[in-house]
Amino acid sequence: MTRPLALVTGGVKRVGAAIAMRLAECGYALALHGNSDAVPQQELSEKLEDTDCEWAGFQQDFLDEGAAESLMDAVVKHFGRTPDLIVNSASIFGQDNVSSLVERDLQSHFRVNSMVPVLLTTALHERRSGDSERACVIHILDQRIRNPNRDQLSYTLSKQALAGSVRSLAVACADMLRVNGVAPGLTLTAGEYGEEQLANITAMMPLGRLPDPDDIADAVLYLARAKAVTGQIVHVDGGASLKSFERDFVHLGKG
Repeated sequence: MTRPLALVTGGVKRVGAAIAMRLAECGYALALHGNSDAVPQQELSEKLEDTDCEWAGFQQDFLDEGAAESLMDAVVKHFGRTPDLIVNSASIFGQDNVSSLVERDLQSHFRVNSMVPVLLTTALHERRSGDSERACVIHILDQRIRNPNRDQLSYTLSKQALAGSVRSLAVACADMLRVNGVAPGLTLTAGEYGEEQLANITAMMPLGRLPDPDDIADAVLYLARAKAVTGQIVHVDGGASLKSFERDFVHLGKG
């Protein structure tokens, strides 16, 4: 039996790599996208080998015009079929605010974080066969879409736009696709937060814990398998989205 095929954008490192590892464990073939290169980080590389995963890497700068079509064409050409799952994990994360926001940065964030995921979704819909099982698209969002703060304005606006696309695409593409989202909280904090600050932030969470990459991967796997679920966003954030924070977490909990 042919393995299901998953395209994971930003899938060679960080949270994208954790998602890719979980999918490899569950028998998926993988198309792994990277921005500047498509070389998997060491832990992912070892997992791909250990699971005997069929995979290929695809380098594509999402700031380039036509990036979504080019990536989809390359994946289909290599594997000879369309993905059964797309996880839109690639994103850029700027530090602007209302005083420093400029058009170029806003355009870049919307292109990478919103436009390309939407265009990958519509490209998949266009290429799916009517007699195949519905494919699944999962957008990786951010818990701040529910309660935004004043930091990282271009990033936040672009993720809110992507979150807004979940329901619209779920309706528009329902004949061929299911479309859902996962909204992580603060994850992968090494090097950015001191131990005391991180402990203080953790204590602010309703669940008293922060998510780790495996939690995000668990949610992705659930939605990939949940054939009766579409148009939904799952927050994986320790309950952070239940509260409103004035600033980004990096500015909080310093004592």
